[in-house]
Amino acid sequence: MTPGARGSSIVTAMPEPGVARALPLWLVVVLGVAGAAGALWGIHASRWILAPVVLAFVLTVVAHPLVAALERRRLPRAVAVAVAVLLVDGGLLAFGLALVVSFGQLATVLPQYSTEWQQLLDGLRSTLTGLGIGPQQVQDMLHSLDLGSILSAAAGVLLRLGGSVAAMILVLATVLFMTAEGAGLPARLADVPGTWRLRSALDDFARNTRRYIVVTTIFGFLVAVVDTVALVLLGVPLALLWGLLSFLTNYVPNIGFFLGLVPPTLLALLVGGPRLALLVIVIYSLANFLLQSVLQPVFVGDAVGLSVTLSFLSVFVWTVVMGPLGAVLAVPLTLFVQAVLVGQDPERRWARTLLAGTSGAAAPAERTARRRPAWHLPGRRSAARARPGTPAPEGQPAPGVSGAG
Repeated sequence: MTPGARGSSIVTAMPEPGVARALPLWLVVVLGVAGAAGALWGIHASRWILAPVVLAFVLTVVAHPLVAALERRRLPRAVAVAVAVLLVDGGLLAFGLALVVSFGQLATVLPQYSTEWQQLLDGLRSTLTGLGIGPQQVQDMLHSLDLGSILSAAAGVLLRLGGSVAAMILVLATVLFMTAEGAGLPARLADVPGTWRLRSALDDFARNTRRYIVVTTIFGFLVAVVDTVALVLLGVPLALLWGLLSFLTNYVPNIGFFLGLVPPTLLALLVGGPRLALLVIVIYSLANFLLQSVLQPVFVGDAVGLSVTLSFLSVFVWTVVMGPLGAVLAVPLTLFVQAVLVGQDPERRWARTLLAGTSGAAAPAERTARRRPAWHLPGRRSAARARPGTPAPEGQPAPGVSGAG
C-alpha cells in the first residue's frame, strides 16, 4: 500500500468532528415538543377557519398545472385562472349538493325499516343476555342503537352540511384568490436568492400532493362506480349515497374503506338479511383489493411517499386537531409539514428516509443527489455545464464544493 493510500484510509476511518450544541439535547427536545403542542392547540382552536383554507390550498395546488397548461396554449392568464376555478369550484359544489340530497333521502328511507331494525335489536339483545350480560347493561348498550337515535344523528349530519354554507363560500373564494395569486408565485420565489432548498421542498410537496389527489380521485371514482352498480343490482336502497360515501372515505388512508363499508352493510342486513350483507362485504372487499391494491401500484406505484405507519397515525392526529375534514386532508397536511420541517433541511436526510418507510419513495431522489453535485438543480443545466471556477448562482454552493443534502 502506498503512503498516500495508507493516509487516505486513515483519514477515512477517522470519526467526523462533533458539532457543538448551543443547548443541551434534552432541552431542545422539550422545547420542540412544547412548541409542537402549542402549534397544534392553536390550529385546533382555529380549525373552523383553517380547515376550509387548507382544503382550498390543496385544491389550488392540484389545479395549478392546469393553469400552466392553458397558458402554454396561448390563453391569457386571466382566462386560464377562470377555467381552473370554474372546474374546481363547480366540482366541489356538485359533490356537496349530491351529499346533501343523499342524506336527505336517508332520513326519509330509514323509518320504512323500523320493524326490521327492531327485530335486529331484539336478536342482538337475546344474544347478549345469553352470554350472561345483565338486562340493564344490555339496555344501556343498545340504547344508542335505537332507530330514533340514528335518525337524529342523520338529521344532525344533514343540518351540519346545510350549515356549512359559510365554510363552502370561504373555500370557493379562497380557491379563486389562491389560484390567481399562485400562478406567478414560482417565478417570484425564483427571484429571491438563497431559497432554492425551500423551492425544492415545496416542489416535492406540490408534486406528491397532486399525485396523491389525482390517483386517489381516479381509483376512488372507479371503486365508487363498482360499489354503486353492485348495490343497485343487489337492491340495496340509497346506492348513490353509499357510492358517494365510498368515494369520500377513499381519501382517508387505511381506515376509510371500513368507514364506507359499515352503513351499506347494515342497510343490506335490514333489507335482505345476513346473506345480502355478506355479499356487500365481499363485493366491497374485492373492488377495493383489485383496484387499489393490485391495479393502482402497477400503474402509479406509491402515490404518497410516506410510510404506512405515518399515514395511518396522521389520520387520527389531524382528525383530533382539525375535525372530520382533517381526516380527508391528513396526507396533504403531513406532506406539507414534512416539506417545511424536513424537506428543506440538508441535515435531516435520515428523517426523510425514515418518513418514507419501506416504500423507498425517497431512495431515487437520494441516489440522484449522491450521483451529482449538490449545486446542480433541476432547471439549471447551464450551471452544471459551467467551467470550473465559474461562480455559482447566489445562495448555492460553488461547483466542486460538496454541499450537504
